Amino acid sequence: MIHAAFTQLNSVLCLGAHADDIEIGCGGTLRKLIELHPGLSVHWVVFSGSAERAAEARDSAEAFLADAGVHTVTCHAYRDSFFPYQSEAIKETLHTLASTVSPDLIFSHRPNDAHQDHRVLSELTWCAFRDHAILEYEIPKYEGDLGRPNVLVELSPQQARRKVDHLMSAFPSQAGKGWYTEDTFLALMRLRGVECNAPGRFAEGFYARKLVM
Repeated sequence: MIHAAFTQLNSVLCLGAHADDIEIGCGGTLRKLIELHPGLSVHWVVFSGSAERAAEARDSAEAFLADAGVHTVTCHAYRDSFFPYQSEAIKETLHTLASTVSPDLIFSHRPNDAHQDHRVLSELTWCAFRDHAILEYEIPKYEGDLGRPNVLVELSPQQARRKVDHLMSAFPSQAGKGWYTEDTFLALMRLRGVECNAPGRFAEGFYARKLVM
Protein backbone atom coordinates (compact mmCIF):
# COMPACT_ATOMS: atom_id res chain seq x y z
CA MET A 1 0.00 0.00 0.00
CA ILE A 2 1.35 3.38 -0.92
CA HIS A 3 1.16 4.92 2.56
CA ALA A 4 3.35 2.09 3.83
CA ALA A 5 5.92 2.45 1.06
CA PHE A 6 6.27 6.25 1.14
CA THR A 7 5.85 7.25 4.77
CA GLN A 8 8.49 10.03 4.55
CA LEU A 9 7.42 11.51 1.25
CA ASN A 10 8.20 15.23 0.97
CA SER A 11 8.40 15.99 -2.74
CA VAL A 12 7.04 14.57 -5.99
CA LEU A 13 7.89 15.27 -9.63
CA CYS A 14 5.18 14.67 -12.24
CA LEU A 15 6.21 14.49 -15.91
CA GLY A 16 3.76 14.38 -18.80
CA ALA A 17 4.27 14.57 -22.54
CA HIS A 18 0.84 16.14 -23.10
CA ALA A 19 -1.55 18.37 -21.23
CA ASP A 20 -3.70 15.68 -19.61
CA ASP A 21 -1.24 12.79 -19.27
CA ILE A 22 -0.42 13.35 -15.61
CA GLU A 23 -4.06 13.59 -14.56
CA ILE A 24 -4.99 10.45 -16.53
CA GLY A 25 -1.98 8.40 -15.49
CA CYS A 26 -1.57 9.20 -11.81
CA GLY A 27 -4.28 11.69 -10.86
CA GLY A 28 -5.94 9.53 -8.23
CA THR A 29 -2.64 8.49 -6.67
CA LEU A 30 -1.35 12.05 -6.58
CA ARG A 31 -4.48 13.27 -4.83
CA LYS A 32 -4.11 10.43 -2.34
CA LEU A 33 -0.50 11.41 -1.66
CA ILE A 34 -1.51 15.03 -1.12
CA GLU A 35 -4.12 13.87 1.40
CA LEU A 36 -1.64 11.59 3.19
CA HIS A 37 1.20 14.13 3.24
CA PRO A 38 -0.01 17.66 4.03
CA GLY A 39 2.40 20.22 2.64
CA LEU A 40 3.69 17.85 -0.05
CA SER A 41 5.86 19.71 -2.57
CA VAL A 42 4.90 18.97 -6.18
CA HIS A 43 6.76 19.86 -9.38
CA TRP A 44 4.49 19.48 -12.43
CA VAL A 45 6.02 19.55 -15.91
CA VAL A 46 4.17 19.21 -19.25
CA PHE A 47 6.34 19.01 -22.35
CA SER A 48 4.06 19.90 -25.27
CA GLY A 49 0.90 21.74 -26.17
CA SER A 50 -0.60 24.40 -28.37
CA ALA A 51 -1.60 27.66 -26.72
CA GLU A 52 -5.06 26.22 -25.98
CA ARG A 53 -3.69 22.98 -24.57
CA ALA A 54 -1.01 24.74 -22.54
CA ALA A 55 -3.67 26.95 -20.97
CA GLU A 56 -5.71 23.86 -20.12
CA ALA A 57 -2.63 22.21 -18.63
CA ARG A 58 -1.79 25.17 -16.41
CA ASP A 59 -5.35 25.70 -15.20
CA SER A 60 -5.82 21.99 -14.57
CA ALA A 61 -2.58 21.67 -12.62
CA GLU A 62 -3.30 24.69 -10.45
CA ALA A 63 -6.76 23.32 -9.60
CA PHE A 64 -5.38 19.86 -9.03
CA LEU A 65 -2.66 21.11 -6.68
CA ALA A 66 -4.80 23.53 -4.70
CA ASP A 67 -4.42 21.42 -1.55
CA ALA A 68 -0.71 20.68 -1.99
CA GLY A 69 2.11 22.61 -0.39
CA VAL A 70 4.66 24.48 -2.48
CA HIS A 71 4.20 23.59 -6.13
CA THR A 72 5.48 24.64 -9.52
CA VAL A 73 3.80 24.18 -12.91
CA THR A 74 5.87 24.34 -16.10
CA CYS A 75 4.62 23.92 -19.66
CA HIS A 76 7.10 23.50 -22.48
CA ALA A 77 6.31 23.87 -26.17
CA TYR A 78 7.89 20.84 -27.83
CA ARG A 79 6.04 19.72 -30.93
CA ASP A 80 3.35 17.13 -30.21
CA SER A 81 4.02 13.71 -31.85
CA PHE A 82 7.58 14.70 -32.84
CA PHE A 83 9.49 13.97 -29.62
CA PRO A 84 11.85 11.44 -31.25
CA TYR A 85 13.16 14.29 -33.44
CA GLN A 86 13.51 16.67 -30.49
CA SER A 87 15.03 14.26 -28.01
CA GLU A 88 18.32 16.14 -27.64
CA ALA A 89 16.56 19.33 -26.55
CA ILE A 90 14.16 17.42 -24.31
CA LYS A 91 17.09 15.66 -22.69
CA GLU A 92 18.76 19.01 -21.98
CA THR A 93 15.52 20.23 -20.39
CA LEU A 94 15.32 17.17 -18.15
CA HIS A 95 18.97 17.38 -17.10
CA THR A 96 18.50 21.05 -16.23
CA LEU A 97 15.47 20.07 -14.17
CA ALA A 98 17.44 17.31 -12.43
CA SER A 99 20.05 19.86 -11.37
CA THR A 100 17.42 21.92 -9.54
CA VAL A 101 15.05 19.35 -7.98
CA SER A 102 15.62 16.05 -6.19
CA PRO A 103 12.19 14.52 -5.61
CA ASP A 104 11.43 11.53 -3.41
CA LEU A 105 9.18 10.10 -6.12
CA ILE A 106 8.78 10.65 -9.86
CA PHE A 107 5.79 9.85 -12.05
CA SER A 108 6.49 9.47 -15.76
CA HIS A 109 5.52 7.45 -18.82
CA ARG A 110 6.47 3.83 -19.46
CA PRO A 111 8.95 2.71 -22.14
CA ASN A 112 6.62 0.36 -24.05
CA ASP A 113 3.81 2.88 -24.44
CA ALA A 114 2.52 2.93 -28.02
CA HIS A 115 2.79 6.74 -28.28
CA GLN A 116 6.23 7.84 -29.44
CA ASP A 117 6.25 10.97 -27.27
CA HIS A 118 5.54 8.89 -24.17
CA ARG A 119 8.36 6.47 -24.95
CA VAL A 120 10.90 9.25 -25.45
CA LEU A 121 10.00 10.97 -22.20
CA SER A 122 10.17 7.66 -20.33
CA GLU A 123 13.64 6.88 -21.64
CA LEU A 124 14.97 10.36 -20.93
CA THR A 125 13.48 10.42 -17.44
CA TRP A 126 15.73 7.49 -16.56
CA CYS A 127 18.73 9.22 -18.12
CA ALA A 128 18.29 12.36 -16.05
CA PHE A 129 17.14 10.84 -12.74
CA ARG A 130 19.32 7.86 -11.94
CA ASP A 131 18.98 7.72 -8.16
CA HIS A 132 15.25 8.23 -7.69
CA ALA A 133 12.12 6.14 -7.26
CA ILE A 134 10.23 6.24 -10.57
CA LEU A 135 6.70 4.96 -11.10
CA GLU A 136 5.60 4.72 -14.74
CA TYR A 137 1.91 5.27 -15.39
CA GLU A 138 -0.40 4.00 -18.12
CA ILE A 139 -2.61 5.83 -20.63
CA PRO A 140 -5.52 4.00 -22.34
CA LYS A 141 -5.57 4.42 -26.11
CA TYR A 142 -6.70 3.04 -29.46
CA GLU A 143 -3.51 0.98 -29.91
CA GLY A 144 -4.38 -1.26 -26.95
CA ASP A 145 -0.98 -1.23 -25.27
CA LEU A 146 -2.06 -1.88 -21.67
CA GLY A 147 0.06 -4.39 -19.78
CA ARG A 148 0.33 -5.93 -16.32
CA PRO A 149 1.39 -3.24 -13.82
CA ASN A 150 3.41 -4.45 -10.84
CA VAL A 151 2.47 -1.56 -8.52
CA LEU A 152 -1.19 -0.93 -7.68
CA VAL A 153 -2.46 1.98 -5.61
CA GLU A 154 -5.88 1.54 -4.03
CA LEU A 155 -8.39 4.35 -4.45
CA SER A 156 -11.71 5.01 -2.79
CA PRO A 157 -14.81 5.52 -4.94
CA GLN A 158 -14.68 9.20 -4.01
CA GLN A 159 -11.05 9.53 -5.14
CA ALA A 160 -11.79 7.79 -8.43
CA ARG A 161 -14.89 9.91 -9.03
CA ARG A 162 -13.03 13.13 -8.25
CA LYS A 163 -10.32 12.23 -10.75
CA VAL A 164 -12.83 11.54 -13.52
CA ASP A 165 -14.88 14.66 -12.80
CA HIS A 166 -11.72 16.72 -13.06
CA LEU A 167 -10.74 15.14 -16.38
CA MET A 168 -14.17 15.82 -17.82
CA SER A 169 -14.20 19.49 -16.80
CA ALA A 170 -10.56 20.53 -17.19
CA PHE A 171 -9.93 19.58 -20.84
CA PRO A 172 -12.76 20.79 -23.09
CA SER A 173 -10.50 20.42 -26.13
CA GLN A 174 -10.72 16.63 -25.73
CA ALA A 175 -14.51 16.43 -25.44
CA GLY A 176 -15.06 15.23 -29.01
CA LYS A 177 -12.64 12.30 -28.81
CA GLY A 178 -14.35 8.92 -28.65
CA TRP A 179 -11.99 7.47 -26.06
CA TYR A 180 -12.03 10.47 -23.74
CA THR A 181 -15.08 9.52 -21.67
CA GLU A 182 -15.98 8.88 -18.05
CA ASP A 183 -16.47 5.17 -18.57
CA THR A 184 -13.01 4.78 -20.13
CA PHE A 185 -11.25 6.12 -17.06
CA LEU A 186 -13.56 4.48 -14.53
CA ALA A 187 -13.28 1.12 -16.30
CA LEU A 188 -9.48 1.09 -16.17
CA MET A 189 -9.42 2.04 -12.48
CA ARG A 190 -12.08 -0.58 -11.75
CA LEU A 191 -10.05 -3.27 -13.55
CA ARG A 192 -6.92 -2.37 -11.58
CA GLY A 193 -9.04 -2.45 -8.43
CA VAL A 194 -10.07 -6.02 -9.24
CA GLU A 195 -6.41 -6.96 -9.73
CA CYS A 196 -5.47 -5.85 -6.20
CA ASN A 197 -8.75 -6.69 -4.47
CA ALA A 198 -9.09 -3.03 -3.49
CA PRO A 199 -11.61 -2.49 -0.67
CA GLY A 200 -12.83 0.66 -2.44
CA ARG A 201 -13.07 -1.21 -5.79
CA PHE A 202 -10.74 1.17 -7.68
CA ALA A 203 -6.97 1.48 -8.18
CA GLU A 204 -4.32 2.94 -10.48
CA GLY A 205 -1.59 0.79 -11.98
CA PHE A 206 2.11 1.60 -12.32
CA TYR A 207 5.32 -0.04 -13.44
CA ALA A 208 8.39 -0.01 -11.20
CA ARG A 209 11.49 -1.15 -13.06
CA LYS A 210 13.78 -0.75 -10.07
CA LEU A 211 13.06 -0.08 -6.40
CA VAL A 212 15.65 -0.04 -3.64
CA MET A 213 14.14 -1.03 -0.31
